[in-house]
Amino acid sequence: MAHLSFQRVGLSIVTGLVAFAAGFIIRDLIIKSEVNVQLLSALPSITEKKPINPYLPFRFDNLAKQTFTPQPLVVLELLETTPQYNSFLVAWDVPNLDNQESERVTGQLNIPTGSGPFPIIVMLRGYVEKEEYTTGIGTKNAATALAKSGYITIAPDFLGYGGSGPESDDVLTARFSKPVTVLQLLANLQAPKLRKEIMDLSSTENLDFLTTRVFASDRIGIWGHSNGGQIALSLLEITGKSYPTTLWAPVSRPFPYSVLYFNDDLEDGGKYFRKSLAYFENDLENNVEDYSILTHPENITAHIQLHQGGADEAVPLRWSQLLAETLEEAKVKITLFEYPQADHNLQPNWDQVVQRDIQFFGRELKK
Repeated sequence: MAHLSFQRVGLSIVTGLVAFAAGFIIRDLIIKSEVNVQLLSALPSITEKKPINPYLPFRFDNLAKQTFTPQPLVVLELLETTPQYNSFLVAWDVPNLDNQESERVTGQLNIPTGSGPFPIIVMLRGYVEKEEYTTGIGTKNAATALAKSGYITIAPDFLGYGGSGPESDDVLTARFSKPVTVLQLLANLQAPKLRKEIMDLSSTENLDFLTTRVFASDRIGIWGHSNGGQIALSLLEITGKSYPTTLWAPVSRPFPYSVLYFNDDLEDGGKYFRKSLAYFENDLENNVEDYSILTHPENITAHIQLHQGGADEAVPLRWSQLLAETLEEAKVKITLFEYPQADHNLQPNWDQVVQRDIQFFGRELKK
């Protein structure tokens, strides 16, 4: 019996040693397994690449730091000659902020007759269907009145319109690029030069317009209607410069509401825009405020004259009232004129509005 007990004890010891060793082996396997799991679970975070954000150059703070090198305005065609002014089709190159390439943008330039120098008004139109658009639509009538009153006017067609290069297929890039077009134009007007690209200008009696003497480059104002008003406000906030500005029924709500409001009018009901906006905000983690007006209204230093019709079916009167209130709180000098019976084009008060603009620019740019 003693011998049997000894065998049992020995067996217990052996069994214990085997179990002890097995425990080490199992623990080692578990640890290695956990390490492998951790390594495998960490692998996607190491190898996964965050999508490239193509919109960063268009943030307002980045556009404010962007350098735009002045370049000549290229005269392409004589559009009209009158006793009071000459009208030309001109072009300039706009940089593509994603690469080193550029696209040509066309526009209408009106130059009063005489030796000058003449103050300059940059004219920014509202939305027009591409199929209906020709150079000057949306600005021509007001530009004519200003040119007759002694102002050089220049109105860009924008990419995708007139004789300009193609617009981006990306709905957000196409939108964000519009201020870039005007920022380049404003840089050109700081050191204005005209380059002749047409052979026959004999129908004009005076070719002095091809010199820089007619441009008062230190006296530049902005005129904006509807969506052009949104661009104008963007420029004032980006540059911080005191360009005297008149706004006609501007789209003045911040992005993206300024677009979402009109979504029902789009062919697809705004589905493509909403999808693009979701990718812009969620996947790329952009803050819409970085690309929108009225994020920093205190940056605006210009004197603004604002016109709004009470019968406007495109832009609510309340928008312009809110804009005036917001800018007044930011200590911006702004005057709001309301026209209870006027539509989006300020009819039937158009003549009164234009005369107020001529007087406004006279006080601001002809001092």
